[in-house]
Amino acid sequence: MTFLFKGLLFRGHFRYLTILILFFSISTSASVILIPMDAESQKNHLKAYGITYWVLTKQQKVQWLLNYRGGSFLLPDGEAIRKECQIRGVSFEILSDGEANNILDDISSPSQNQDAVILEKAPKIAVYSPKDNFPWDDAVTMVLTYAEIPYVTIYDEEVLDDKLALYDWLHLHHEDFTGQYGKFYGAYRAAPWYIEGKRLAEERAVKLGFSKVSEEKGAVAEKIRRYVIGGGFMFAMCSATDSFDIALAANGVDICEPMFDNDPSNANYQSQLNFDRTFAFQNFVLERNPLRYEFSSIDMTAKRKIPKESDYFSLMEFSAKWDPVPTMLTQNHTTLVKGFMGQTTSFTRGEVKPTVMILGENKINAEARYIHGIKGKGFFTFYGGHDPEDYQHRVGDPKTELELHPTSPGYRLILNNVLFPAARKKKQKT
Repeated sequence: MTFLFKGLLFRGHFRYLTILILFFSISTSASVILIPMDAESQKNHLKAYGITYWVLTKQQKVQWLLNYRGGSFLLPDGEAIRKECQIRGVSFEILSDGEANNILDDISSPSQNQDAVILEKAPKIAVYSPKDNFPWDDAVTMVLTYAEIPYVTIYDEEVLDDKLALYDWLHLHHEDFTGQYGKFYGAYRAAPWYIEGKRLAEERAVKLGFSKVSEEKGAVAEKIRRYVIGGGFMFAMCSATDSFDIALAANGVDICEPMFDNDPSNANYQSQLNFDRTFAFQNFVLERNPLRYEFSSIDMTAKRKIPKESDYFSLMEFSAKWDPVPTMLTQNHTTLVKGFMGQTTSFTRGEVKPTVMILGENKINAEARYIHGIKGKGFFTFYGGHDPEDYQHRVGDPKTELELHPTSPGYRLILNNVLFPAARKKKQKT
């Protein structure tokens, strides 16, 4: 009887040990997904951002590994996420918890210019865009669509109706906030799309309670300014960058000639500009000639002497642990990015406010290409040029097919800004 009891006891212990060993083997085999973002390992950098955004919409957190293999992402493992990566053609690696912890330990070392930033919530995205059919496209809407990141299109009506508060991130692109219809008058005033666009803009202004388009656009710019000051994230490209700041500086000042608003401009309007109201630029000089396709001295397009073959700009390096915000915005698999033109191609370095960070520049040409700043509780980023994969996009040109450019460094900079609002807030040290 005693021998039988001892045998049962031994078998019970053996069963317990077996369960314990099985438990530990399962726990040690727990895994995570690494989406590498270096040049060698990732087949589709752009869709990798879409995967990351998609995981955030599932109320799961992601770690953005700054300066680690091109700014890789660490995701929770799951069959659904693996399948989604495979469907979208995104390269990924399966790591054990131990391997992931070793990477995080290395990243946390004071000797490494790296950091892990937690992304918590998918930002709600709004794109400011007219419903009119203009003969050009928008790089941001193209890359959001390609990356499968959802967005809502809004325009003046929604902005003036205080709908911006519904969104975390706002994009502005080929827009003119000065009321001069993009300064297309010289070349396209007889074009049907220009005539129709001007007519619709004037009807919209009257419908919204304004006597002129310039006044209505100025009011829209002011609403966006308050949105950012209140904590919003604003990203602008091409002519939306300088025309926005010009509209803020010219608040209450008529800078439009009669062909734009049917009355003369204010005398000596240049001296009446208020640079304290602008986000990024100061001491710029407005272009008075209505026939010239240019807003002001901010833009470097006509002043550039760079051949296409050697037109590149370099991304600045920041301390990941001390300056996570600019580090996030400059994540890439290369530090040298192909240049590209637009109505506003780049910014005159001497007219960028000293409080604004230069994220990308062509130092030889004294131009800033990619800049970032803080306004109130919010943030803004200005990115010169129209389309990162179309060097000189002209009116009427076909849109870029991003299937041909899935690893585009220039488009990656746009998507860095899309994910930036998802980051758990860290106090910037410098």
